[in-house]
Amino acid sequence: MSRRPSANSCPSRRIVQITGKGQSRKPKPPSRDSDEDEDDSDEDDEDEEDEFPVSHELLVKTHEKAVTSMALDTSGSRLITGSLDCTLKLHDFSSMTPTTVRAFKSVDPTATKASASSETHPIHYVAFNPFAPSQMLVVSATSQPRILDRDGEVLTEFVKGDMYLRDMHHTNGHTAEITGGAWHPTNAESFVTSSADGTLRIWDVNNKRKQKEVIVFRSKAPGSAGRTKMTAVCWGATPDGGQSNLVASALDGSLVMYSGNGPHTRPAAEIRDAHTPGTWTSGLDISSDGRLVVTRGGDDTIKLWDTRNFKQPVNIANHTSTSTTFPTSNIRFSPTSANVITGSETGDLYILNPATLRPELVTPVTPGSPLITVQWHSKLNQILTGSANSEVHVLFNPTLSTAGAKSVMMRAPKRRHIDDDPNNVMDLSQGLSSDAIVAPGGMKSGSQSAMSFAARHPNVGLTASGRSRDPRRPHIPDTTPGSKTQPDEQHIKNSIPLSAMRDEDPREALMKYADKAKNDPMFTKAWKETQPKTIYADLSDEEEPEKKKAKR
Repeated sequence: MSRRPSANSCPSRRIVQITGKGQSRKPKPPSRDSDEDEDDSDEDDEDEEDEFPVSHELLVKTHEKAVTSMALDTSGSRLITGSLDCTLKLHDFSSMTPTTVRAFKSVDPTATKASASSETHPIHYVAFNPFAPSQMLVVSATSQPRILDRDGEVLTEFVKGDMYLRDMHHTNGHTAEITGGAWHPTNAESFVTSSADGTLRIWDVNNKRKQKEVIVFRSKAPGSAGRTKMTAVCWGATPDGGQSNLVASALDGSLVMYSGNGPHTRPAAEIRDAHTPGTWTSGLDISSDGRLVVTRGGDDTIKLWDTRNFKQPVNIANHTSTSTTFPTSNIRFSPTSANVITGSETGDLYILNPATLRPELVTPVTPGSPLITVQWHSKLNQILTGSANSEVHVLFNPTLSTAGAKSVMMRAPKRRHIDDDPNNVMDLSQGLSSDAIVAPGGMKSGSQSAMSFAARHPNVGLTASGRSRDPRRPHIPDTTPGSKTQPDEQHIKNSIPLSAMRDEDPREALMKYADKAKNDPMFTKAWKETQPKTIYADLSDEEEPEKKKAKR
């Protein structure tokens, strides 16, 4: 009898307490009583686990602080993560193995060549352009959104607004911190950002000098003076590319919806007190059919809304919020909108039924550490989570998932070379001392390993600028092109006349060469024969030369 390969053979299998559908269960080892019992137990476990891709995981720990945002390109080959450590980490699944899970590049998007010493800012939002994977939108805790390429190079840095102007329609950019962003669902050249200046701005990727449109939200909350911060924004459309909806949340508890194609002078629908005023609504998403909106508020609630009847929530569920500590805590629909996923304060992943907002599965990912951001990739069918303990977990199922983390865990571990362990080689970052110099014929194997390690790792012990990491070692100036051909002192003395006079007393040098200058002049030798003899007047000590009369 043919059987499907069991997922228990994969070394990345998660052995955790999983709560789902009102029951608490733990993956059981297969029974060894009989082949028939083994088949039954395997089939039962697989039926329960195959519903969601959470049976296996890949741990990616490349940040130093909490992971606040992450994105996968449409093909699922490149992973970008943003963190409170103010950096973006770029990962490539194709170059990873189970023992070499690391980022191939770290980028600070706010640091430029013109201002390399400027302060850094946490990352709020990062997302690939769904129609142009070579571009990604990066939103940090500044007033300027940026477009980066796949390798982390800044392509466009959009303009900053004038903070001294009261009317937000007259500024060409945001004047306060940007809180979120979203790409246009059908147009590859447009995206929207929300900001603490109370506006939503629609941008064209080809024009960094000015936004396309400014949407100023007028708050009706008492004491707000008509202004409030915008906390989150999302942009959705129907699968046939029809009418799109732009939905945003505000700090006064409002939830507003605009027509994606305009005009944007006033909201198409507005819900006051959608969440408790003064609480930060961090999570916001639209379903794939454009009909449902789910929000995760700072008032410990999750609410589901219908865009066709945008007045009252369809469902409400209690869920402890983490937006006070982590304002980028999100909530997402699954690729088919059949489920809703979000993280919890206790580090659990919640998979909810959108019809009832009840959990269909709750699985711990980082127990004791809040789960901040979640993503469900449609092509890979894998769930990604980012936590406050700086860990990124990629959950998958060997049967349902494809490529991505699955391909990484299926590869053979990278073969380690003995020289890759620094304990087995010499540290050549400080150079070789006189005791370590040996004759070529008598070089020991340890020295050969050290030289091999230095040849394969020329930058070990050095910073990016080429300086030594050892603070006790003085800085050695770089060799300039001119210093390579600089002549020595003997060459200067032999080639340049009178060069030795630099080291003598000027008076002694003049007296020494007085007779020589008189008998063998160097500079007036050309007219020596025709030079007239200088005749001075004979004056006594008592006589004084006649003074010239002053001109009047």
